[in-house]
Amino acid sequence: QVQLVESGGGLVQAGGSLRLSCAESGRTFTSHAMGWFRQAPGKERDFVAAISWSGGVTYYADSVKGRFTISRDNAKNTVYLQMNSLKPEDTAVYYCAATTGPPTSDTYDYDYWGQGTQVTVSS
Repeated sequence: QVQLVESGGGLVQAGGSLRLSCAESGRTFTSHAMGWFRQAPGKERDFVAAISWSGGVTYYADSVKGRFTISRDNAKNTVYLQMNSLKPEDTAVYYCAATTGPPTSDTYDYDYWGQGTQVTVSS
């Protein structure tokens, strides 16, 4: 099976930065596109960013483009989300996910999910 573990969340002030990591283990021989999603209490799980297996194609939600950068290091089976210029509205639990298909913004397209890591941005 595939396991995904997020790390790097924490508390930062508005305007600060965090880098989230997602480590994949298990059947890592399978080529996975990866995505980052986030969910605030009482809200739906929203798309943040996605990246193809090669890293050559990336997608971002309008709310984060220009501020967040998704990347991956396949040799380390790790995907990253660099978050700059953080805003209080970025506060959420951030989840990474893997899909055997192409990278998309739809939660239903993803086959595996991590447990989430909390990001809190104070004003």
